[in-house]
Amino acid sequence: MNKYPEYLLNQISSPADLKKLDIKQMQKLAEEIRTLILEKDAAEGGHLGPDLGIVEATIAYHYVFDAPKDKIVWDVSHQTYPHKMLTGRALAWLDPDHYHDVTPYTNPDESPYDYYAVGHTSTSIALATGMAKARDLMGNHENIMALIGDGSMTGGLAYEGLNNAAIEPHNLVVVVNDNQMSIDDNVGGLVTALKKLRDSNGETKENPFTEMGFDYRYVADGNDIESMIKAFEAVKDVDHPILLHINTLKGKGYQPAIDNEEAHHWVMPFDLKTDKTTVPMPEGPTANSVAMDVMKEHIEDGDKIMAINAAIPGVFGLDEIKEKYPANYHDVGIAEQESVAFAAGMTKEGAIPVLFENSTFLQRAFDQLSHDVAANDLPVVMMVAEGGMSGTSKTHLGIFDQVMVSNLPNWIYLAPTTLAEEKAMMEWAIKQRKHPVAIKMPTKRVPEGQEFSHDYSEIKYDIKPGKDVALLALGDMYSMLGEKVADKLGASLVNPVSANILDKDTLDKLANENKVIITLEDNLLDGGFGEKVASYLGDKDVKILNYGQKRVYTDQVPLKQILKDNRMTVDQIVEDVKNA
Repeated sequence: MNKYPEYLLNQISSPADLKKLDIKQMQKLAEEIRTLILEKDAAEGGHLGPDLGIVEATIAYHYVFDAPKDKIVWDVSHQTYPHKMLTGRALAWLDPDHYHDVTPYTNPDESPYDYYAVGHTSTSIALATGMAKARDLMGNHENIMALIGDGSMTGGLAYEGLNNAAIEPHNLVVVVNDNQMSIDDNVGGLVTALKKLRDSNGETKENPFTEMGFDYRYVADGNDIESMIKAFEAVKDVDHPILLHINTLKGKGYQPAIDNEEAHHWVMPFDLKTDKTTVPMPEGPTANSVAMDVMKEHIEDGDKIMAINAAIPGVFGLDEIKEKYPANYHDVGIAEQESVAFAAGMTKEGAIPVLFENSTFLQRAFDQLSHDVAANDLPVVMMVAEGGMSGTSKTHLGIFDQVMVSNLPNWIYLAPTTLAEEKAMMEWAIKQRKHPVAIKMPTKRVPEGQEFSHDYSEIKYDIKPGKDVALLALGDMYSMLGEKVADKLGASLVNPVSANILDKDTLDKLANENKVIITLEDNLLDGGFGEKVASYLGDKDVKILNYGQKRVYTDQVPLKQILKDNRMTVDQIVEDVKNA
């Protein structure tokens, strides 16, 4: 039920209702919005700091402009909780029974006030330039705005967008939400440029935006509703490109989020009284801790090794490397293309770069994976996190990494079934200096296993023998599903080791000795591991059953449901085998 029937927010079903409020009421509304963001994030988890910092700017935007006719593109859109509350979706924060009614990012299927499904960074300005050009072509006159921040200006596409936005002949407003943070600290020369602008109240002559041709405006307090209303009123309907630079406080209204911005960019469910997570943490070693232990050992041994990261050290637990071994750590900002090209350059000079990439963000660097690394056959090492099926937003799915990397020449993509195997693969990848190697870090809980060393120059499958059926379970599918299915069927259980290099001799043997061969993978089925096996064994007298995720975008669908929809439960697979 609605927890706060007395809230002003209950009176707002669209921005038209917001326009009836005075300044004091809007300030009260801002307090209500922050309370609801904190309560829902404490219960469910979600983006916290970005949403707390953008409240006043969001209220001012919807007070001044006429959405959905006037259009705003929210970069990344992880800061749109206030926007959603003001555009008819407040119940998803007011009533815990409706917490799951909305997605965490903008979503055109959800509301006419959202224009794109956006969850990745640096795209807003480029999208807005296309919208502005189409508006001009169609003879329309609505306001087009892009709001970018949280380090998204470190992404290359942001500069491509700015380059074109600066020559738009009519209305186009770029709002730079400058809260001095990315997910982690902002990095690079842009930090210096923005600081000079802030320190001079926007008046320094060293202004990269005016040099590009923008009409530049500055708001010293982007968390003041009156200031933001005046700023937006001044740029509304202006017939040329404008860059509006606003200085805001990320995490405003919740002191722990101000004191530790990185930890509060996105949060798991937590206790509002103590600020401690209520989610039990895994005990013992994890995929992250194993990778960090390997890195520390090589650094302390004096190896010329570098951990490279694109603005998400917390995803991997890289903070210890960052703090204790700064000479062996480099954050390129939110710029995956730069991270991969940077690693290629390091490799060429004889260093050992270890890239730490998130599966869903890795797609931004596809050309560098191919052109700069694979085509030059450079021995870059890449650890890929969060690659697998999950119940996340369709903008953050981790089901494409295998298809991207595995189908490029020269790349070797390894998939460990235990933490010990992850360590062995990482040690070999660092030592070998012939080819680029990616390692798919387990996303599900996998056994620790016994430590060992191994040469992965030649892929050889590990087999636990059974009868009539052979089950090839890649990576964390081995313990998550493979062992259970093999036990029920009395099947041979195979660890395929690699997502893209086949052990053809073993496959021939398995095809001759079995009636059915099953492949299991935690990734997209089309173009994946299973199809490679099926293609190779196409002329053999054996039935092949491939299991992975269909080529669809799921959006906030629970993992259990995704597995069921793809017939990836134990009972479903056993049934399919019996029918086969």
